[in-house]
Amino acid sequence: MPAASHLLIPYALSPAPGCTQVLPALDLPMLRALLQRLAPGASLAGTPQSLSMPHERAWAQALGLPSEDGRIPWAAWRRVEQGQAPGAQAWAFVTPCLWHIGADHVTLSDPAALRLDEAASRALLDILAPWFAEDGITLHYEQPTRWLAQGALFADLRTAALERVLGRDVRHWLPPLASSEAARRLQRLHSEVQMLLYTHPFNAAREAQGLPAVNAFWVHGAGALPADWHMSRAATAAAPTTLTVAEDLRAPALREDWHAWAAAWQQLDAGPLTALHAQMQRGAAVQLTLCGEHGALSFGPARRNWLQRLQSVSRPLRLSDLHKAL
Repeated sequence: MPAASHLLIPYALSPAPGCTQVLPALDLPMLRALLQRLAPGASLAGTPQSLSMPHERAWAQALGLPSEDGRIPWAAWRRVEQGQAPGAQAWAFVTPCLWHIGADHVTLSDPAALRLDEAASRALLDILAPWFAEDGITLHYEQPTRWLAQGALFADLRTAALERVLGRDVRHWLPPLASSEAARRLQRLHSEVQMLLYTHPFNAAREAQGLPAVNAFWVHGAGALPADWHMSRAATAAAPTTLTVAEDLRAPALREDWHAWAAAWQQLDAGPLTALHAQMQRGAAVQLTLCGEHGALSFGPARRNWLQRLQSVSRPLRLSDLHKAL
């Protein structure tokens, strides 16, 4: 029997009015054909205040990772992807960023707008590393807008996904000071870094080049892998499923360019969804998970009686029908 395939699509829908406006004209024949043949399965419900995005939780569950809100150890898993053994140590991602500080809000802008290259990012890491080290945190360069950090402080720290915070007031997403000593230490480190970078020559040089300043950082994906994760992963590998995460919709959704989002959906329909439909036609067990900002819903093979099959033909499920679930 052909190997099972699982396609996970983040940002499949959004509650934004612009998304609702482009939906009626969005024709996705392969998605429609898949939803006609597959049956709704597991769902994940969240709220606008959830720290983890629905696609993060669905992705974590597919990988056998802990999926508790705000406690998905993405950075530790990234170490595994790199061929490293994170052991029982706690890791986190640290993203250098710019906070716009107003009279009644502190907004985080998209780190991509900083235009950090590798040289600048490494120089900034070298500036900040001693300050993080005072709290037992070791920084490791990974990419210009994302570093890896190892330290006991991240073991039980609940963190918000960077995507939750983009363009929003960071104060609503920082770990509450009353929640733990780790949260208080992180808040102090935030203040120290802001003061350090406010007049630092690093930012003076960037200003001279017409580049935005870097005045803050964001911690996300914190935690340690469970002690038995490797064993449980080996057990599930006996019946492997190929997981593909299609992130084509992410960028246009985050910048709320809904015409580009609709165009990206059509490319997904002509590409990965067409391939998934072809695999289903060949007899493979396929799974499709659609994720929005508030929830996720999976579809998979299921036995249906004649009435359910007739209903799926006469009233086929469409993407617009899933707004409440996602």
